[in-house]
Amino acid sequence: MSALKVAFVGLGVMGYPMAGHLARNGYPTTVYNRTRARADSWASEFQGQAVSTPREAASNADIVFVCVGNDDDVRSVIYGDDGVLAGMKPSGVLVDHTTTSAHLSIELANACEKNGCSFIDAPVSGGQAGAENGCLTVMCGGDESAFRNVEAVMRSYSRQVQLMGESGQGQRCKMVNQICIAGVLQGLSEALLLAEKAGLPIEKVVDTLQHGAAGSWQMVNRLETMAKDEFDFGFAIDWMRKDLGICMDEAATYGVRLPMTEAVDQRYQLLQREGLGRMDTSVLVRALKRDGEKALA
Repeated sequence: MSALKVAFVGLGVMGYPMAGHLARNGYPTTVYNRTRARADSWASEFQGQAVSTPREAASNADIVFVCVGNDDDVRSVIYGDDGVLAGMKPSGVLVDHTTTSAHLSIELANACEKNGCSFIDAPVSGGQAGAENGCLTVMCGGDESAFRNVEAVMRSYSRQVQLMGESGQGQRCKMVNQICIAGVLQGLSEALLLAEKAGLPIEKVVDTLQHGAAGSWQMVNRLETMAKDEFDFGFAIDWMRKDLGICMDEAATYGVRLPMTEAVDQRYQLLQREGLGRMDTSVLVRALKRDGEKALA
């Protein structure tokens, strides 16, 4: 067993398997989740410990991992009498895997410094499948010495872990990631429309193009399901809109416009209004199809 003790706060579709990989790799793991039954289920499955507050989870941990929903959710588990900071060791490291604003990362880094501990912002990419299979990409910001203390532990559930710079740079790298995904999905949606009109077999399109310059994770994992009009899985557009909003806010601070990102976000907003907010981001193709039908009308 590892000498390092860890805690994981937030056992959603990402956090649950990520914490499981920590336990499987020999790290004694304590977990907290807002819904206690889920924490108890995790503890039973992975022989860990479930507790009732974030403070309890952090109290005996060398590293505390957090993976919740948004900036406000992070603050709700970090601050206060029952929050993570109230229980952390002075020598501990707080690692936030939530996708948040860079502003929050800088705020938390300062709060941790005042508390005598260290902070790493560490958003992830790879989705639920990446978390379950232990092959996430982790983009980190913070002090290099603190990063070196947690890098090997994060490799329990990742295939790529990279320090991008000071606090907030991990979150900024995740913003770049989300913009790229939005662009790929826009391109795949338009490409699918043409492929279908031309009568191309989509399975063969994927099998062929994935080996060339157009190949991508989204193509391999989403183009065929897009063609089948299947979207009840994956990364919800509710969360993608949250992420794209962060991207556009950050860009505005530099006087940068993101016209493609803005257009995709607007389409996602329309899909949300139709009650599709929990569908996978690849549902974007439905909005593109409608745009095409309107143009022909």
